Amino acid sequence: MKGFERKNQLFSLCGLNCGLCPMLLGNHCGGCGNGNQSCKIARCSLEHGKIEYCYECSKYPCEKYQCTDEYDIFITSRRRKADLERAENIGIEQYNLEQQEKVQILSYLLSNYNDGHRKNFFCVAVNLLEPSELQKAIRQIQSNDRLASLPFKEQCLYVTEVFQKIADRKNIKLKLIKKK
Repeated sequence: MKGFERKNQLFSLCGLNCGLCPMLLGNHCGGCGNGNQSCKIARCSLEHGKIEYCYECSKYPCEKYQCTDEYDIFITSRRRKADLERAENIGIEQYNLEQQEKVQILSYLLSNYNDGHRKNFFCVAVNLLEPSELQKAIRQIQSNDRLASLPFKEQCLYVTEVFQKIADRKNIKLKLIKKK
């Protein structure tokens, strides 16, 4: 969109964790401001003085956020409002540090345990679980002495189950929820 640019490619204007997005990871998205013509929120930002994050707007949360946490798009959007609130409360620099840690965890998972069918699962898991839960899962995976001796598909299944058990305890669905 002409005139719209983003400095922060980890966290979007609207609260998506872009650094954890399968579209960005697959080089299918240039991020906000790099050709996204249809984004109503980017257009709204320009109309309101090029705000960096929606929480900076005096009208936030507006009608654009009425159903944002109910359904996902190509990335989970279930935590957009909560993530915007967290970023506002702890500051964008601290929030970006948390996101960089999550990006490292996601990179580790994709590099070591993606059998070609787990990218979206890992992206959703890293988006929806807390950093402490992710760290606990990684410690459990890395401390499993038998894991390396398993066939690769079984390694991937084990890692998926570790995250799924954490999510189940918190009643979190680790799959994209599409609008019907």
